[in-house]
Amino acid sequence: MRTSFNIPDDLLTKFDHTWEHEGFDSRSRAVREAMNEYIESHTKLEEVSGEITAVLAFDYEHEPNIGDLHSTQHDFQDVIETTSHTHQGEWCLETIFCHGDASQVRELVYQLRDFDTVGRVKILILSPQEDDCHHTH
Repeated sequence: MRTSFNIPDDLLTKFDHTWEHEGFDSRSRAVREAMNEYIESHTKLEEVSGEITAVLAFDYEHEPNIGDLHSTQHDFQDVIETTSHTHQGEWCLETIFCHGDASQVRELVYQLRDFDTVGRVKILILSPQEDDCHHTH
């Protein structure tokens, strides 16, 4: 199926540079790969249940929302084990190590993504529910 998207020129330029550097033979192939990765990462977050261990990494503009971000993290202190923080100019990179119920970790991710000044939230689930432990990914 053919479709079209409205994409800022600078994002498209970066995307084209990336897929060409990675050796894909076309933009379409690279878009399909990116879509599959997006689906896999979000489906995993949506489907996991029970007790999990996860790492959340996100970047954000420091000044506008730092108080609200810290309040959100305090609301989830029962699943947040530790955090790591570094400054990159006006932007910050934060890593949160979580352990607890998947629904709480999922809600934390959703709340972080709701902040306008949060650029990205990446999730690495380290221990899915026990039934999945024997599968290789």
